[in-house]
Amino acid sequence: MTRRTNARIAGFTYLLYIAVAFPAMVLFDKATRGDTIASQLATIAQHSTSLRVTIILGLVSCFCALVLAVTLYGITRDEDRELAMLAFACRVGEGLVAAVPFTTLGLLWLATSTGPTAPDVPSANALAALLLKLGSWQTTTAAVLFAVGSTLFSYLLLRGRMIPVALAWLGVFGSALPVVVLPLQLAGFVISSLVQLVWIPVALFEITLAFWLIIRGVAVPARRQPE
Repeated sequence: MTRRTNARIAGFTYLLYIAVAFPAMVLFDKATRGDTIASQLATIAQHSTSLRVTIILGLVSCFCALVLAVTLYGITRDEDRELAMLAFACRVGEGLVAAVPFTTLGLLWLATSTGPTAPDVPSANALAALLLKLGSWQTTTAAVLFAVGSTLFSYLLLRGRMIPVALAWLGVFGSALPVVVLPLQLAGFVISSLVQLVWIPVALFEITLAFWLIIRGVAVPARRQPE
């Protein structure tokens, strides 16, 4: 594909990613609301359709990550093939880590299963608690891979002067912040509520970049331009 085609596909994919990821998060929070594990399972049973929708949206998000990995690699590989490949691998890993929705499927099964194969209440509560923790760890791990890949791609866009410098710097610093904070969260050193703030620069960068890629595309890397 041409650089222009890659840019347009990447721009639309950024917007699609945001359009499916945010509703999926809202629906999951709504479907798993409760003060105790038992009440959360009861809520899931009442909102099973919402949880099934999050499964579909989650799979769409995974493919968005893969498409962005390919298109951004196609845009940046002429600037530095090795760094672009590392960024590509991170974005692919992001998509693959979240590709199997075992947390959502497991919670749905625990909340709706009946008959002799259904687990007893204490076992169901214990499994649900574990699944919720695993889902949180899985999400954070995928976010770390996203942040590293986004930082590298933003750096290559900056180095090649392929997008406005200010926008590229926003991408570098905005994406690098979660690279520092998320591992601390995963290890339990950072309060989760504070982590949400680090995503504001990333969201601003991605939305702006998406429209820039769709409307203006990307410039040829500076070092390849004729003197």
